[in-house]
Amino acid sequence: MKLTIERSQFLKSLSHAQSVVERANTIPILGNVMLEAADGRLRLSATDLELGAVETVDAEAISGGGTTLPAQVLYDIARKLPDGAQVELETEDGTDRIRLRCGRSTFTLSALPPEEFPELSKAEFGCRFQLAAEDLRGLVDRTGFAASTEETRYYLNGIYLHTTEHEGVPVLRAVATDGHRLARVEVPRPAGAEDMPGGVIVPRKAVQELRKLLEGEDGDVSISLSETGIRFVIGSVELTSKLIDGTYPDYERVIPTGNDKRLEVESGALAEAVDRVAAISSERTRAIKLAIDADSMQLSAADPTYGMAMEEIDVRFDGGAPMEIGFNARYLLEILRRIEGGTAALELADPAAPTLVRDMVDSSALYVLMPMRV
Repeated sequence: MKLTIERSQFLKSLSHAQSVVERANTIPILGNVMLEAADGRLRLSATDLELGAVETVDAEAISGGGTTLPAQVLYDIARKLPDGAQVELETEDGTDRIRLRCGRSTFTLSALPPEEFPELSKAEFGCRFQLAAEDLRGLVDRTGFAASTEETRYYLNGIYLHTTEHEGVPVLRAVATDGHRLARVEVPRPAGAEDMPGGVIVPRKAVQELRKLLEGEDGDVSISLSETGIRFVIGSVELTSKLIDGTYPDYERVIPTGNDKRLEVESGALAEAVDRVAAISSERTRAIKLAIDADSMQLSAADPTYGMAMEEIDVRFDGGAPMEIGFNARYLLEILRRIEGGTAALELADPAAPTLVRDMVDSSALYVLMPMRV
């Protein structure tokens, strides 16, 4: 194998590959990226056996062939090479080494046989549809933050994607929850999505890698689904992931329907106030208290070591008597930062009941936040 590739394109592709690779693994080949050169193209593949990424880019392939190299080392080298430079990769005859040249720099890297690299999934994807990158980015950004990180509740460790109807309109809906907060966002159902095999749970790592690939994209993303896997094609990258094998809980049961007290507030102003007041709150609980009146709300936090903080902001509260309620500041802040319309509506019942948070100008998004005792 011998090829030449422009450094910035090589670096971009390696950044996708190395983030898929698990750094701490007991199988050496899983730390490598597969490089295959043929017909003026370079194909890069990486996998951790659950998630796989394949990207094909232009390169000057003088002679074809394949090899595997340590993904992180190769990425670090490419990152430190001068921008605009040409990178040459060549197999050393009769050895398991690859020589990388760029300008006056030369690296000799140990390779592992490509035959050892695991074959990426070739599952049959019966359901296929396309979704605008902007819409998919919105689903990921406004739900992924609420996915659980607790491995014991593995079925919550991702985004639940399914089709349903909202007010008689078919939608594609994304849901994530960790038991403390819930995010539900939807877009009009794209053609072909009606063939989805029920609801699917896309793992958190796949969601994180997907979000990186969506950065700056403005075209359509091709999505394919099987009973056990999902594939996204974004530009020149193909990202394939196993789905979480589990049953997602009935999230509709935790969405309150009888909250009769309504608070309207400028989301940016509230987010800034929460952020400031939370600076004094306990690192363990991050608890803040909201004391709500007809036209104002006082935020407060206290810590026996550091002291206390208070701030007042203007609100519109249609709830009768004043009330107090406590929240985890980080959870509330993460929701407020995803309100795109500028004004948030908080629908409350009592200090112990879940609060519903809505975006005043975007009915497709809904959030639920559990209160805490303060």
